[in-house]
Amino acid sequence: MRKSLLGRLWPNATALVLFLVFVFPVYWMFNTALKPNGDILSETPVWFPTSPTFEHFKTAVNAENFWTLVRNSVTVTVVAVVSSLLIALFASFALARMRFKGRKSMILVFMVAQMAPWEVMVIAIYMVVRDADMLNSLLPLTLFYTVMVLPLTVLTLRNYVAAVPKDLEESAMVDGCTRTQAFIKVIFPLLAPGLMATSLFGFITAWNEFPMVLILNKDAEAQTLPLWLSKFQTAFGDDWGATMAAASLFAIPILLLFLYLQRKAVSGLASGAVKG
Repeated sequence: MRKSLLGRLWPNATALVLFLVFVFPVYWMFNTALKPNGDILSETPVWFPTSPTFEHFKTAVNAENFWTLVRNSVTVTVVAVVSSLLIALFASFALARMRFKGRKSMILVFMVAQMAPWEVMVIAIYMVVRDADMLNSLLPLTLFYTVMVLPLTVLTLRNYVAAVPKDLEESAMVDGCTRTQAFIKVIFPLLAPGLMATSLFGFITAWNEFPMVLILNKDAEAQTLPLWLSKFQTAFGDDWGATMAAASLFAIPILLLFLYLQRKAVSGLASGAVKG
């Protein structure tokens, strides 16, 4: 019994320590954003704000071009994620179900593209965008973000498609479905966990991207929130409360999306798998 208790204790203790290590910076960010300036600059750490204030959030929201940059970030991120998912759905089905010449090489190319650092291509991409006279435009950013998250999206969804038994697809085709209908009615509902996992990864990647927007979009109204956040402390001096409030506003969409997708990740796993 002692060995059994010890075997359960150390994994739980390790998980608790890791939880505290990863959660504490997030907590301290929100905590600082809610503190009055006197508590922020206090020599003694204030673990809980004695008199919470939202003045720092008002300062961040009222910053120049904030809502314009929110719109830009949401637009390029959502369009890039949706586009990559649509492309990856068909590509993953082809790679998992069909046999054609060069299939293994194509999978290897996706793996290499996923491992390659995109930052080394910044200069080349800048020259292409400049020659096309599309600097300070959201379209190049959207296309780049789509290509950036596409390799992992394809590889992840391919594994989910390959895990779906072929018997389900063949049964649907025997019942009169075409291959496309079998994919939509049988395979697609079973891809819900993969779609949510890859959409979360794509959203985080596109939402946080910094180097490309720094190079391509010099116009203040054509930038996104990561670049605005990097300039925030410069704009407001040593206003750490406003800086932490800006960082909190930037992190909230990712936290909410993660909580929602984590709760829904398993839903639909067996939807459509069994005939009535």
